[in-house]
Amino acid sequence: MATKQSNLVTVGRIGSVFGIKGWLKIHSETEPQDNIFQYSPWWLKTKHGVKTFECDEYQPHGNGLIAHLQGVDDRDQAAALTGVEIAIDRAQLPELDSGEFYWSQLIGLRVITEFDGKRQDLGKVAKLIETGANDVLVVQGDDNSIDLKERLVPYLPEQYVTAVDLDTGVMTVDWDPEF
Repeated sequence: MATKQSNLVTVGRIGSVFGIKGWLKIHSETEPQDNIFQYSPWWLKTKHGVKTFECDEYQPHGNGLIAHLQGVDDRDQAAALTGVEIAIDRAQLPELDSGEFYWSQLIGLRVITEFDGKRQDLGKVAKLIETGANDVLVVQGDDNSIDLKERLVPYLPEQYVTAVDLDTGVMTVDWDPEF
């Protein structure tokens, strides 16, 4: 049975309350971090369901960001939103060139290695880590893979990542399963 994929993509998270007028600290997963404010509305995944909010003001604060959401005008209202994920509609994301992918598209892909003439299942992409030199795939083994081991695979297309097929949900890599 196929599962319907959500059109929402997480782009950040609300941190703590800032001040008494409803402002919130924002943790952005966009690059650069203030790109999060280019998207509207924000879909907040609250314990009472998913609700839309408009960010009406924002500014840098230290190394981070703070923002005010329309209709959230006091500390108690803001406190109810702390820790909540910020998502946007996938359609708001700019189209990428062929062979480029958003991290959200790679997370959850099944990873198959074709190494030393053998084809083996390593598990699924659990997350990606930005290291500076290159991004790294965190591949978590599961019941369908060769073992339950977690592997770190450099995300280097053509060197280690040989194919990404979003339609089948499979990434093919050239990676020694012993690592």
